[in-house]
Amino acid sequence: MFIRQLEYLVTLAREKHFAKAAEVCHVSQPALSSAIRGLEKELGVMIVQRGRRFLGLTIEGERVLAWAQQTLASLSYMREDASAAKSTMTGTLRVGAIPTTMTAAAFLTGPCFSAYPNIRYTLSSLTADAIVSQLDHFELDLGLTYLDDTVIEGFEKLHLFDERYVLLADRKVSLDPTLTWEQAARLPLCLLTGKMRNRQVIEAAFRRAGVQPTVILETDSLFSLYAHVSEAGLFSIVPHSLLNFFDLKNRVQARPLLPQLTRAIGLIARNQPSLAPITGAVWEIARGLNLQPRFDLALAQLP
Repeated sequence: MFIRQLEYLVTLAREKHFAKAAEVCHVSQPALSSAIRGLEKELGVMIVQRGRRFLGLTIEGERVLAWAQQTLASLSYMREDASAAKSTMTGTLRVGAIPTTMTAAAFLTGPCFSAYPNIRYTLSSLTADAIVSQLDHFELDLGLTYLDDTVIEGFEKLHLFDERYVLLADRKVSLDPTLTWEQAARLPLCLLTGKMRNRQVIEAAFRRAGVQPTVILETDSLFSLYAHVSEAGLFSIVPHSLLNFFDLKNRVQARPLLPQLTRAIGLIARNQPSLAPITGAVWEIARGLNLQPRFDLALAQLP
């Protein structure tokens, strides 16, 4: 059995297409198919459902896939550990973040760049459910997401800050110092799409207030949301951790919403005896961050 056979299998399961998987692995399609057939012969089980195209994995194939993912992850950790024994740590850390924390991630990666200049990072904007799934399948090393979610039970957790929700409006609009959820529901809103946990949290707050929000526009982009508030006269509801990155002097303004809504945000990782070297190094840097006062200061400075 060769490592490349396991890599081909994991890639095929992810791409769900022989030609695409072969392209990603930089081999011909016959070579990829032959390698997987060789793995089937060695293990004595059928891994791939046969047909004119990829039809999925067999039940036995799903079991082999899980072991392949775990084996490749262990191999990556072994390489990282060998690297950590040298004077510098090298490798790539794969981080998935819910969209509203993509900017907050910079407060973590910044110190990491200084401490470990040879580590590279991939930062992906993902839904909370996708983060959990990709961590389970060894496709991510860390997730930056909600900590008060039951679906993350069984993961290692590190609390970073509590986000609070505020109303975002054009700078030219006249607003009271604070607003209720009932008042916000009557405004023309632009919000993140319903598949995002942020939107589900906001919808729950409106339900508790006994009101139906007036949602004019939905988007999966925070940049689009910000633009529609500052240029199109819409309003939005966002976590206060984003205020550090908005132009509160010239373009937009924010107001706290009452009753206050908060959610715990932090890092999650697979629960195992010890974190992989790179993951553990970044985890320790995150443990020393003090983000709450920084985010709360922006909230305290609102009119």
